[in-house]
Amino acid sequence: MGLTRQYLRYEPAALFGLVASPRAGVVFVALRGERGRYVAVPACEHVFVWDTRKGEKVLILKGLKQQVSCLCPSPDGLHLAVGYEDGAISVFNLLSAESTITFNGHRAAVTALQYDHLGGRLVSGSKDTEVIVWDVINESGLYRLRGHKDVITQVLFLKEKNLLVTCAKDTLVKWWDLDTQHCFKTLVGHRAEVWGLALLSKERRLITGSADSELRVWDLTYILEVKDPDEPESKKSKGSPSPETEENTEEDETLELDEHPEERIIKCSKAGSIMREGKDRVVTLSTDQMGKFLACHGTDSVLEVFSVLSEEEVQKKLEKKMKKARKKAKQNSEEEPERSMQLSLQEEIQRITNIKASSKIKSFDLILSPRGELKMVLLLQNNVIELYNLNLSAQMPQALRVSRITIGGHRSDVRTLAFSSDNIAILSAAAESVKIWNRSTLQCIRTMECEYALCSLFVPGDSTGKLQLYDLASGSLMETLDAHDGAVWSIALSPDQHGFVTGGADKCVKFWEFELVKDETNVQKRLSMKHVRILQLDEDVLCVRYSPNQKLLAVSLLDCTVKVFYIDTLKFFLSLYGHKLPVLCMDICYDGTLIATGSADRNVKIWGLDFGDCHRSLFAHDDSVMYLQFVPKSHLFFTAGKDSKIKQWDADKFEHIQTLEGHHQEVWCLALSPNGDYVVSASHDKSLRLWERTREPLILEEEREMVRAASFPPKPTSRPVAGERQGEAGLAGKKTIETIKAAEKIMEAIELYREEMAKQKEHNAICKAAGKEGMLVLECFLLSRAGVFLLLQPSAYVLEVFKKVKSSELEESLLVLPFSYVHDLLRLFNEYIQQGSDVELLCRALLFLLKIHFGQITSNQMLVTVIENLKKTTISRVSEAQVSDVLGFNMAGLQFLKREIEAKDEVTFFADATEHFEEKKRKRKKKEKMVLAML
Repeated sequence: MGLTRQYLRYEPAALFGLVASPRAGVVFVALRGERGRYVAVPACEHVFVWDTRKGEKVLILKGLKQQVSCLCPSPDGLHLAVGYEDGAISVFNLLSAESTITFNGHRAAVTALQYDHLGGRLVSGSKDTEVIVWDVINESGLYRLRGHKDVITQVLFLKEKNLLVTCAKDTLVKWWDLDTQHCFKTLVGHRAEVWGLALLSKERRLITGSADSELRVWDLTYILEVKDPDEPESKKSKGSPSPETEENTEEDETLELDEHPEERIIKCSKAGSIMREGKDRVVTLSTDQMGKFLACHGTDSVLEVFSVLSEEEVQKKLEKKMKKARKKAKQNSEEEPERSMQLSLQEEIQRITNIKASSKIKSFDLILSPRGELKMVLLLQNNVIELYNLNLSAQMPQALRVSRITIGGHRSDVRTLAFSSDNIAILSAAAESVKIWNRSTLQCIRTMECEYALCSLFVPGDSTGKLQLYDLASGSLMETLDAHDGAVWSIALSPDQHGFVTGGADKCVKFWEFELVKDETNVQKRLSMKHVRILQLDEDVLCVRYSPNQKLLAVSLLDCTVKVFYIDTLKFFLSLYGHKLPVLCMDICYDGTLIATGSADRNVKIWGLDFGDCHRSLFAHDDSVMYLQFVPKSHLFFTAGKDSKIKQWDADKFEHIQTLEGHHQEVWCLALSPNGDYVVSASHDKSLRLWERTREPLILEEEREMVRAASFPPKPTSRPVAGERQGEAGLAGKKTIETIKAAEKIMEAIELYREEMAKQKEHNAICKAAGKEGMLVLECFLLSRAGVFLLLQPSAYVLEVFKKVKSSELEESLLVLPFSYVHDLLRLFNEYIQQGSDVELLCRALLFLLKIHFGQITSNQMLVTVIENLKKTTISRVSEAQVSDVLGFNMAGLQFLKREIEAKDEVTFFADATEHFEEKKRKRKKKEKMVLAML
């Protein structure tokens, strides 16, 4: 048996170079008792919380693999709901930075999230066209709402009513009654996708944003304010509509599709439109928490801010308008104007200002500070967060930019990376700047402006070169040389470190040497570059590499070949041909025996440098191979591809060793540290990732088995469930690996319970025959499972397993459970409820089992007595729990939370009371003055 080579595993060490991903929105979060200072932004699979005042990252909410697609803070400011690309939702505690709840129900990316005003429920919309309402307190799904035919774009709870409004790309806005879980109204007044919703004026007005420059405004009238269940249907249908709803216009008829006219709850009539300045679609439409300000933006860099008048302000403005009209009528000797004068829509919703950002806006959030300033945070497309303040007390409010977070990343994609010779510094260069990062702290220690960078390296003395030479100590540009007529596609440092070679689009390979020249401004000599030789070729040069002994030079050309030349004479040596598309990257191993080439045809070829023979061709990536580099002092190499993956290969055994997954878009380049312990990679998702070599050995067979298991995930269940209504509403959860594992654990526990009960019965029979009863029964049972369940009886063990199932996965786990196990489970439930153990959890599971297995349970005569016993014990225990101290404990807890919130938001909570107190104080002082004057 031959020896097997041992490989060491590379693990992800850090994510840096990213301020925010533009995929999801930016939101203000309350942290350390402050609002309007900290913002949460998506960062690939993580969430970063930034301090906008200091420009520092203060918190990282770590995700797993999937990219963040949606964010929503809870009303109390203590939690943040995060939606992911795979449809999962995690609720993070901002104090501990840990995920406390996980919901799995959607089959595609989560696109919309919203809490209700109390924070007890969470609604989510997804690309799978479905809406799910979750119970945050009970950590479970309530129901799934179906009806939309395209991606959900926005969801909103109503505060006063138990209603939900949703919009989607199918051009529809739907109103849902959450009591009956059905859609009772559909607005069809849009010609294109509806991208945003907002409720204004105490939820009496709805604003929608579509694919045009028009914001449509709808007046809402609640027809049936209170539904009396005892009221006859004839009276219900005769609702008392307001005079506005009695107007029967053609437009209203086209805007509504009432499937249940007798259950009509709300009347929507179009009030008009507000024209935006942008001509493209609405991207984000949102209001502040109080609904006083409305803002929206399109696909450009302008944010439009509007002010919404309150009822008092509308009344004052109307009185002022009436006064002017009367005055004008008196001057012209006309009749007095009618009292039914109304404000126009443009007067009620007034444009305040437009904010021009430095780049395209991807999302925003706004908050009204206690000082009366409107704070707006913008997430831009170019990896930047900007914070603006709007002083509302000014006569002409102008937005002032107060902070800008940029130092944490580049404005454009990083196209080149390099490690310093001491493994400490990392260089990254993009279209606008070069940044030097400290590998251990991941902090940017130097930023230098440059032109569009395509390749770079650390030269002796640790300066960087892209035919622009920088001094790292001062961060200044020392020299610029026009090396090539076109783009410089590749640069390679000579092994003796006395010079370097460049290849460009002008079909030339140029050789350069370093030299020390006198500086006019400094006494000391500085490093410079001198052009010494040139090699003219027939095609554009894409990549150049030196052999380690500095005898050969490999040049990749646009004609899909790699040509090898002698360095001393520049004579042709070998031609490596076989790729179908141009070779974009290549590298030569440390001993100069092998050269590996990566091409746009997705293949990697390994060649011998002795005769130019192709040892093996490997299908490496699902898209173009963008970068290739050997690990120092080995024949292992890494490749990076446009399929967002980084792979490690063995050039001797031609085997795939490991895949490093983490990037979410194309990987442009990577760099290995000189000692081979670190790999850094750059991607189109704007992130830089650091990978570290561990001491953990990697076994290829296990790695391949894991890849095979990951490539066949369980398919989501689509079978109808007994007791589930087919149509608009359905169960919230979905079948996952976790739910299957939980069901298997319950089944295993019940099997053990059955086994032990059978043994106990057998032992009881033996003891009875021998005339011995009592403690021996228990001792025999305990000894039978010694060391495994020594302290737990079988029934208690089943309960412990049942309690370990996550609350959000309970229903789906019970759904997977075969009916043969339900019989034992119901008997055990009866026993547990009689003991008073976890009554709430058991009642929830019991009701669900009765719902999905109703037909089989009712037709089984053996279960009749069990159900009767369950009915008695459940009713008695639930009534006991209600009158017990549990309710009092909850009330005390709620009162404590109320006091905490009031203490935190003292100004906001008692604003009206303070105003009333001040008015009483003024009246008292006025009365005292009058008394003194009389005396």
